[in-house]
Amino acid sequence: MSAKPYLSISADVKKALGEGKPVVALESTIITHGMPYPQNLEMAKKVEAIVRKHGAVPATIAIMDGRFVVGVAGDDLERLALEGGKAAKASRRDVSALLVQGGLAGTTVATTMQIAGLAGIRVFATGGIGGVHRGAEDSFDISADLEEFSRTPVAVVCAGAKSILDIAKTLEVLESKGVPVLGYQSDDFPAFWARQSGYKVDHRFDSAEDIARVIALQIDLGMGGVLVANPIPEADALDAGEIEARIGEALADAERQGVSRKALTPFLLNRIFELTKGKSLQSNIALVENNAMLGAKIAVALAAKMATKPSVLRV
Repeated sequence: MSAKPYLSISADVKKALGEGKPVVALESTIITHGMPYPQNLEMAKKVEAIVRKHGAVPATIAIMDGRFVVGVAGDDLERLALEGGKAAKASRRDVSALLVQGGLAGTTVATTMQIAGLAGIRVFATGGIGGVHRGAEDSFDISADLEEFSRTPVAVVCAGAKSILDIAKTLEVLESKGVPVLGYQSDDFPAFWARQSGYKVDHRFDSAEDIARVIALQIDLGMGGVLVANPIPEADALDAGEIEARIGEALADAERQGVSRKALTPFLLNRIFELTKGKSLQSNIALVENNAMLGAKIAVALAAKMATKPSVLRV
């Protein structure tokens, strides 16, 4: 059975896909679980406007009323933002149950990739990916995001992995799964709020056009997803040492309160917001906007490459 009967694609996204125009997928957990209303709605609209400004069609993705909704807009976007506190957080394991229950869910990186792939969208812009949690050698807490890269041919533009994670182990898992990690104008893998993690990317590219060429070739070769690491703008970055100290405090608080599994990341992000007096959220919004801009540029370049396919494979 195909999953396509569960797809509900907005008219503008469907038209763009049909005409081979650039489309950028956007996740919805940042709306449902990332910040309160109405800031979440304002942020969602601004990110979509950035994608449009740079020549692509935004496609915010969520699970709503037993459907995969691709291109959430209008009243549905308002509802997603307003009811976000009651929405589920959907990763791959939750999809079937949530479709049967017919409720509202924000989609994680893994599930947004899955739905974008079903819809034929090849570029997805987000904040930071999930990965291997600190202490995973005991807890086995590893995000489903990493597995999805090996399954789904979608390029994810992000500001690296969230700083609360074990970035070294996250990169090791990505390597084991054959996922190329491309740095945009950077040799260093970013750490979400900080521009550098102390680890290198696999390959550096300085233009959206070159990254689009890699993505096109990856798709043609059937080799799964691509991770595009785009450092947070320097003016919006937090001091690496300061944020590491706040993460340590937040992790200690989580352990004392017994917070784990899917509740851990939202807890840590909220606690870090408190400990940084809101600076982490300001940086988070800035990096999402920056990723939306790069995602749109890559999508535009990829659409041009796919329209002249013989040129894609020149080496």
